[in-house]
Amino acid sequence: ERQLGELASVLGVLGGGATAQGSGAGRHQRTPAAIMSCIAVDGGPADVCANCGKGSSGGEGGVKLKDCTACRLVKYCGVDCQRAHRKQHKKACKQRAAELKDEQLYGQGHERPEGHFCPICTLPISLPMEDHSDSITPCPDNDAVVLAMIQARVAKNDPFAINHLGEKYCHGLLGLQKDMQRAVDLWTEAAELGSIDALNHLGIEYESRDRARSIQVYEKAAMQGCPLSRHKLGCIEGQKGNHDRALRHFLISAKMGYEHSVETITAMFKVGVATKDQYAEALRGYQNAVEEMKSHDRDEASALMKS
Repeated sequence: ERQLGELASVLGVLGGGATAQGSGAGRHQRTPAAIMSCIAVDGGPADVCANCGKGSSGGEGGVKLKDCTACRLVKYCGVDCQRAHRKQHKKACKQRAAELKDEQLYGQGHERPEGHFCPICTLPISLPMEDHSDSITPCPDNDAVVLAMIQARVAKNDPFAINHLGEKYCHGLLGLQKDMQRAVDLWTEAAELGSIDALNHLGIEYESRDRARSIQVYEKAAMQGCPLSRHKLGCIEGQKGNHDRALRHFLISAKMGYEHSVETITAMFKVGVATKDQYAEALRGYQNAVEEMKSHDRDEASALMKS
């Protein structure tokens, strides 16, 4: 119990500390499209209405059938049959719908998005990105001038600039008064325009007041390649005691080069929640990701900045 308590503490600390910025699987991962796929719940054939048994169009007396949109397991000839069959089908439908969601959630977002790569050397930028990236355009010292530059890009619907302006309102920088509602509005706009970083910001902001919405936003960002949102999902699952689901998230973000995920898997391994193979897989994946971010030019630039 003490060890699990320590793990819960690690999940809370590492989960809460992640901030927005610029393929692993657990041992209990289900295989895609389980045996249930395309088989009617009542044991009947897949090409007939699951309720009344009418066959598909093309044969004698055939009708046009439509899939159950939630699970795709069965077909119906109409809304009335779907409603009549709902009680019998409900359990299998929910199970398969959850499986389909997991296939998307864990199967997508294993690669970092285009915005996480340097436009010059084309290599992925080390995490956290704000510590390893900078603008190639000289930045004025005057806050008013900087703000005007950002607002000029915002006026052109630049999602990066809109997200950036949201950060300034969030922290009350560049002479702006702190305004969280304005920040959320800007992040929402940036997210709609494709900013994954804005999605992560929204997930963090919603976490304290609307956990379900926060998870929904984190999932959307994770499936688009945000390692921070992926890590946050792992922490949320870990805090619920869903360690297998948490590990699947952490393995993905570790292989994308997110150090906190490796640290968390290390803690899980020490208390016996993660296996030795999962721990080794995380270390290998993380090291491979780190190696992809290295280059001679970056090493030289780093040494120059430290001198």
